[in-house]
Amino acid sequence: MADRTPPLSVEELRILVESGEIDTVVLAFPDMQGRLQGKRFAAPFFLEEVLEHGTEGCNYLLAVDTEMNTVDGYAMSSWDRGYGDFAMRPDFSTLRRVPWNEGTAMLLADLAWNDGSPVVAAPRQILRRQLERLAERGFTAHAGTELEFIVFKDTYEQAWDSGYKGLTPANQYNIDYSVLGTGRIEPLLRRIRNDMTAAGLVVESAKGECNPGQHEIVFKYDEALVTCDQHAVYKTGAKEIASQEGVSLTFMAKYNEREGNSCHIHLSLQDEHGANAMAGDGPGGMSDVMRHFLAGQLAALRDFSLLYAPNINSYKRFQPGSFAPTAVAWGPDNRTCALRVVGHGRSLRFENRLPGGDVNPHLAVAGLVAAGLYGIEHELDLPEACTGNAYTGDYAHVPTSLREAAELWENSPIARAAFGDEVVAHYRNMARVEVEAYDAAVTDWELRRSFERL
Repeated sequence: MADRTPPLSVEELRILVESGEIDTVVLAFPDMQGRLQGKRFAAPFFLEEVLEHGTEGCNYLLAVDTEMNTVDGYAMSSWDRGYGDFAMRPDFSTLRRVPWNEGTAMLLADLAWNDGSPVVAAPRQILRRQLERLAERGFTAHAGTELEFIVFKDTYEQAWDSGYKGLTPANQYNIDYSVLGTGRIEPLLRRIRNDMTAAGLVVESAKGECNPGQHEIVFKYDEALVTCDQHAVYKTGAKEIASQEGVSLTFMAKYNEREGNSCHIHLSLQDEHGANAMAGDGPGGMSDVMRHFLAGQLAALRDFSLLYAPNINSYKRFQPGSFAPTAVAWGPDNRTCALRVVGHGRSLRFENRLPGGDVNPHLAVAGLVAAGLYGIEHELDLPEACTGNAYTGDYAHVPTSLREAAELWENSPIARAAFGDEVVAHYRNMARVEVEAYDAAVTDWELRRSFERL
């Protein structure tokens, strides 16, 4: 990744701490689920100790389920291994103010073992490795993530206490692109946009979506690691801001039977001269690089679905006619396909429409890069584009369950070649834990259908 000016420099942080404007520094990293985990430090202590030496965190943070339960099956962390620490090394390019928390700055960490070797199964390190492989071929990846969420008038505590039943959405009907609809909660949307801007993110726009209370805020396309880091900061910050405003919002992929929360990911490549390596003289204005890269996406899409749809709930989005894809197909500006090619010339790129709002962006973008490299390395031919309704076409189907996706991932030679056995085993175990927990659960659906009538 090219050198860049961070939103907040270490020198600026020192001045802000000395003046009393900053008294807290958060050092965090994205975990397997994409959540930020870490510590809050007294700012003077951070400058005196953590700035140079980093800190430690229990390595179980990459070996727990969503509920933070310790689970078996992970090579890196277990009772037998004693649940030791890994090192959290600050990445100063991510240092920023956190406007929604008074007197606070934040930066992200890379994870390493005590001997200095990277924790290869950490999401940020997985993405770094794929970007290094891409750089070896003279390319850099730029990405944009489009996160949707649903806003409720209930607080998070009220939602919890009610068992997430009977919540009141912030809008009562479809407000897709409606200026009136977004105006109903503009104070919340405006605060999120402005606080993210003050944290160093570049906001593009906000718009309403289809599900009652559903909205989307979009940020400027950037280098892939920067985009993924900012995605994690934004997702955490949006929830914190909503809580402070007495409401709640969810990024879960499928909250109800209506439209789910998507996270379409756009990606393009730049060559060593900063030009769009995907643009060329071929059909559709595409270069050979793009055609191979896109063919790689198709070839690996089913195998890598675990990276794009990592939870049980993720697979409930994939319904015909829902604007969530079911077909392993690509098409120019075709929203019925899993892969949509958009833009032209400098803006030419593709969009992967599989991920939902629950996606871990570091893992998903790592998957996109690895799939594209597979296509380039094997000079894969790009099949004909889908120009009609991919839902009714004769295409391979995206996986329909986490169980299916995990099996494809585990048995994928593409995944093992790109990520290595350790990463494949680690995330296969993550899926196993979730599937077993879900299989053991008794759901409201079962109670409603069975309590009296069966």
